[in-house]
Formats: sequence, C-alpha cells, structure tokens
Amino acid sequence: MRKLVVLLVVLAVTSACAGGTKRGGGEHNTADVTFAQQMIPHHEQAVVMAGLVDGAGASGEVTALAAQITAAQDPEITTMKTWLDDWDADVEPADHDMDMDGHTGMMTGTDLDSLAGLSGAEFDRSWLTMMTAHHEGAVEMAETELREGRSDDARALAKDIIAAQQKEIATMKGLLQ
Repeated sequence: MRKLVVLLVVLAVTSACAGGTKRGGGEHNTADVTFAQQMIPHHEQAVVMAGLVDGAGASGEVTALAAQITAAQDPEITTMKTWLDDWDADVEPADHDMDMDGHTGMMTGTDLDSLAGLSGAEFDRSWLTMMTAHHEGAVEMAETELREGRSDDARALAKDIIAAQQKEIATMKGLLQ
C-alpha cells in the first residue's frame, strides 16, 4: 500500500510539472504574448458589439451572426488568458495604452454609443460595417502572429481566427449588398 501511495505522489508531481510546460503551446515568444494581450480586448469588444444586437430590432441574419461570434470568441478569450497566466505575463501589460480605439479594427466609444442608438435596418447596416472592419483587424493581428509567433497553440488559434473571421467577413459583406 505504501509503495502505491509513493507511486501516486510521484505521478502527481510529474504530471503537474509536465502540465505547466505543455499548456499554451510550450515554447513561446514576445509575439505570442503580444498577440494574446491584444486579441483579448479585441475579442471582448466583439462580444460587446454582439450584445448590442439584443433589443436593436436586428434582422435574423445579424442576430444569428452575433450569437456565432459570441460563442466562438468567449472561449478563445478564456484560452488566451490561461496562456498568459501560464507564461507569467499580465493579461494587460503595464505599458498598455488603455484606449485601443481605432487600433486594428477597434471601435471608438463614440462608435459604440452611436451603434447602440440605432435600430432595425439602420442598426444592421452599421453593425455589419463596423464588425467587418473589426474582423479585418483581427485577421491582421492573427497574420502577424503566424509570421512572428512561436507557440504552437497560439499559431493554431491564429489560423482558426483567420479562417472563421474571413468567412464571417464574406457573410457580412454579402448581407450589406
């Protein structure tokens, strides 16, 4: 019995140590950290924008797209926060400019306030236009990760973001026509 307990303790310690190096794709670099630190608030804003759809009299297509965006990006936010924790990096770096307005597709507070004041077809048109620009910014950030990042997991997420958001961009552009 004592040997079994010792073996279980050794396995638990070994597993815990190995797990710490595996999460977040193992090896990473500054580009991976920057990608996660910038993509988190970017995704958070997309989720906020998706939340504006409720009560705006949006079309069924826009409502479905907003739900799809939230369902995809909420778990990605959680994943990236876990990576940053595993990498001993802050979710928000100390030198981070709190105001990312206009950065890589980010909407300004004024943009979001304006959008929140719209309804119906006018809301749909503005939301689709803003979300298209927002997604294009995310694709640009993900492409930078693919060029410069080292983490296998972060690079895989970047590929997923590019594929999903390019598809959504095409859908949104189609809805705008």
